[in-house]
Amino acid sequence: MGLLTLAALAGAGAADTAGAAPQALPAGCSGTSPITCRYGVAPGHYDVTVSIGGATAGQTEMWAEARRLMLPATRTAAGAVVTYSFTINVRQPEGQPTGQGGTGNPGLDIRFTGSSPQVSAVSVKPASQPLAAYLAGDSTVCDQPVAPYTGWGQMITPAVRPGAAIANYADSGESSGSFLSNSTLFPALLAKVKANDPVFIQFGHNDKQTSAAAYRNNLTTMISRVRAKGGVPVLVTPPVRRLFDGNRLTPTALHVNGVGANLPAEMRAVGAAQGVPVIDLTAKSKALVESLGPSASTQLFLRSSVDGVTDNTHFSQYGATRIGELVLQSIREQNLPLHGNLR
Repeated sequence: MGLLTLAALAGAGAADTAGAAPQALPAGCSGTSPITCRYGVAPGHYDVTVSIGGATAGQTEMWAEARRLMLPATRTAAGAVVTYSFTINVRQPEGQPTGQGGTGNPGLDIRFTGSSPQVSAVSVKPASQPLAAYLAGDSTVCDQPVAPYTGWGQMITPAVRPGAAIANYADSGESSGSFLSNSTLFPALLAKVKANDPVFIQFGHNDKQTSAAAYRNNLTTMISRVRAKGGVPVLVTPPVRRLFDGNRLTPTALHVNGVGANLPAEMRAVGAAQGVPVIDLTAKSKALVESLGPSASTQLFLRSSVDGVTDNTHFSQYGATRIGELVLQSIREQNLPLHGNLR
């Protein structure tokens, strides 16, 4: 089973089958499928505990804010109640920091979906100094508010234990330079970083005309500024595009850009020079996409037959989940700062 399946949450839930769950929805919640819960809290980090289940059998998924998966599809038997806890980052806008795709609602939004979603209790309280893992990146990382587009950052959240939160500041269309200079992006992220918070930095898709020197300088600037705040920078090379020449991906798919800069190689060189860990997501995603081949790899990306659009850069929900698994795998393999906070 994949890293983000229910098995990843083993030990996180506590079952109670002594009696049936109450039929009434918790305060702040309404609807049946989906069940939507809204809480008028200020931006920040919140510890959220939910109890799912009820008098009848159910199947429930939990999503927070702009389509951040918190709990994969979970079955409960009739009369069973299972409790899970998370730490959730709340911000406004709740999805992409520049408001692309919509700004969402102020406060905390939680949605319970699935074939027969059930929720019997929800508790929301301010988190006390959680570890915050910040994501800096582009549309392949961000909290995409509208399906079918999905960033890997919104699919790694189920793997994170309570006491740590993912704060996804990635934004569509950003290059390393535009992210660095936009006040709603890197400066806003940096203002919130505290000691020991990891900052995962992935750019390349939109650095199509960025010179190797400028790319290295942008990454080095982010690294130095994160370190000045006591944070821990981690570089992430960009995932591949699905562009094949026969059974092998093309140089463009591997982010050799329009001015000849091999961006993953430049990022690896910056990591070595600065003593910063590098998640080689380019290499890992290349191995995944090429192993599936030109036909089967389409399921990782957007397909006209399924999604209404063909797009060989942006991920389907399934694809974002698989790419997120590769990121989590690297965090575990390299014992990176978030490692101890994964389920």
